[in-house]
Amino acid sequence: MLPPTELADRVRRFTPAERWVHRSTAVLMGVCVATAACLYLPQLAELVGRRALVVTLHEWSGLLLPAPFLAGLVSRAFRADLGRLNRFGPHDRVWLRAVLRRRPARPAGKFNAGQKLWAAWLAGAVLVMLGTGLLMWFTHLAPLAWRTGSTFVHDWLALALGIVIAGHVGMAAGDPEARRGMRTGLVRRDWARREHGEWLP
Repeated sequence: MLPPTELADRVRRFTPAERWVHRSTAVLMGVCVATAACLYLPQLAELVGRRALVVTLHEWSGLLLPAPFLAGLVSRAFRADLGRLNRFGPHDRVWLRAVLRRRPARPAGKFNAGQKLWAAWLAGAVLVMLGTGLLMWFTHLAPLAWRTGSTFVHDWLALALGIVIAGHVGMAAGDPEARRGMRTGLVRRDWARREHGEWLP
């Protein structure tokens, strides 16, 4: 528990429900990526063994991936943040231009434009992975040509997901205050003003 002097200098960024959704999604996504690596890399497959168990873990973690999101819809704060993530304002365009031109002044609301693009891309990728995965799992759902295409899309999108998730983790590693916000729900007021000034002027 923080002393009152430090607590007064902090602002709530995420509720427990929002943090639960993030952590649950991260665990399921981590299991998906780790099991996919074991299925596709011979060195890992030999090290781990028990391919049938790895396949089962991969299938069920992928199938359950939307569950934290759906459960999170019960939370008013989570729904409000979804609204923020789905809306681009003028400051988001300024933020993107500043990133492309490597300028330090990057105005942002509660979520910056990069976080909004990441959330949109991840949501779309999860839906595509779920759809193609179901076609690969239940082979009677579609003709061979569809299943072949699904396998191609699933494999290459999995590689792209692994790369962007590594980037996401790397960026989080470089921002301890953002990690603290996701871990405890609270961030320093000066950090919020500097990084998300449109949210906390």
